[in-house]
Amino acid sequence: MIYGLGSILPRVLNYLLLTTFYTYLLGTEGFGILSELYAEIAIVLVIIEFGMESGYFRHAKTEGDTRKVFSHTFGFILILAIVWLVLATVYTPGIAQMLKYADHPEYIRWVAWIIALDAVTLIPFARIRQEERPMRFALLKVLNVVINLVLVFLFLGIFPAIQNKTGDLPAWLYNPDIGVGYVFLSNLAASAVMLLLLLPEFRSFSFGFDPKLMKKILLYSAPLVIVGLAGSINDSGDKILLKFLWPDPDQAQAMVGEYSASYRIAILITLFTQMFRYAFEPFLFNVSGQKDAKETYATVMKYFILSGLLLCLGTTLYIDLFQYLLGPETRGGIRIVPIVMLGYLFLGIYYNLSVWYKIKDLTRYAALMAGIGAAVTIGLNVILIPEIGYMGSALATLACYLVMMVISYFWGRKVYPIPYETGRLVGWILLAAGIYAISWLLRPDALWLRLSLNTLLFLLFTGIIARGERKLVRSLIGQVRARFRK
Repeated sequence: MIYGLGSILPRVLNYLLLTTFYTYLLGTEGFGILSELYAEIAIVLVIIEFGMESGYFRHAKTEGDTRKVFSHTFGFILILAIVWLVLATVYTPGIAQMLKYADHPEYIRWVAWIIALDAVTLIPFARIRQEERPMRFALLKVLNVVINLVLVFLFLGIFPAIQNKTGDLPAWLYNPDIGVGYVFLSNLAASAVMLLLLLPEFRSFSFGFDPKLMKKILLYSAPLVIVGLAGSINDSGDKILLKFLWPDPDQAQAMVGEYSASYRIAILITLFTQMFRYAFEPFLFNVSGQKDAKETYATVMKYFILSGLLLCLGTTLYIDLFQYLLGPETRGGIRIVPIVMLGYLFLGIYYNLSVWYKIKDLTRYAALMAGIGAAVTIGLNVILIPEIGYMGSALATLACYLVMMVISYFWGRKVYPIPYETGRLVGWILLAAGIYAISWLLRPDALWLRLSLNTLLFLLFTGIIARGERKLVRSLIGQVRARFRK
């Protein structure tokens, strides 16, 4: 829950508050610019970070000398970040031309700095997690988002209002021509503050170099670059492809904005999955040596799927309310939400299934599976976008994560079999799908009737789960009571 405070709460604030603000203020085209460039940030970050976070977690446990592992992983990222910043600065005009931002090359410069600063803070944050200091992690993550939020509201909300009313603001303080660029400047400022606040974590850095250790880290981490790159393509590539594949270039940016706005509602399940990953990756290595490790992984899988299904149904059954988080101009894509949420639930299950290749140091196979997923994503987007627009992108997301999940499940059974209750869990997923189908088929015209019906359906699903998983529910309640007594 504390890691959730540090990961999911900032993203909820960022995605929901800022999504609402942006979509009401900037419309589809402005929001499309932000969505596309942040998608590209995610892809470049994977390359610069080079899988070093997982490499740090793995070798901080096995090597014994965490300071040495910190220095090697952080130093490697620092070198890549500097190289990236130099290249991006030199080739800014060409990059801006290629991405169709020739009129705003400053966007490219600001984005390049955001990438460099965020990459450099990766290993210090990983060290905080590895040393089990979740409160510091949570506070820094929340502060990062708060700074960003304050600056965005200042430059896109308060200052424009003052300028329109009085016209007295100096140009050095506020320039209306910058417009959407203030989003990037706000992010850049927040990232710079984070780097300063993380300086105490650098006390472990030393300039010694151990080629044997670095080789081991690279052999473990390099395949994860392909995994991360493929994952970023699966997660963010559709926003980029949609802009370049939609037949009408005059509408393309607006299409990206409309799709991305509804995608932000669907991404609630992604935030939940991200919260899980922050806690699960160090956890899976810590319990790997225990006798009942496999049973523990199976229990975690059940908790994850049941929680994820409740979140998916809770969002999709009340989509008539969630849509008001978006500006009226950007609500046209709301029908993609159930498809994308199911896809991300499958991605979360895939993360649970990652135990086998991480425990056995077989990350190269993860690269292969992620590569297959990326091929599915790109292929289906290329085929479907010209025909059905962003609905094709949503279906590509679902197909990609379904394929990856199925491959990992059957491969893991051969390498590191875990006693998942597969039949039972598939049954719960099908039940949730059936509940949603009933809601979709009946769908009364009156809003209050729809919400009443969906509330009954949600309670029905919750009741069936509680009855079917009585032992699990009683165990969970007992643990919560015991914790509160302490």
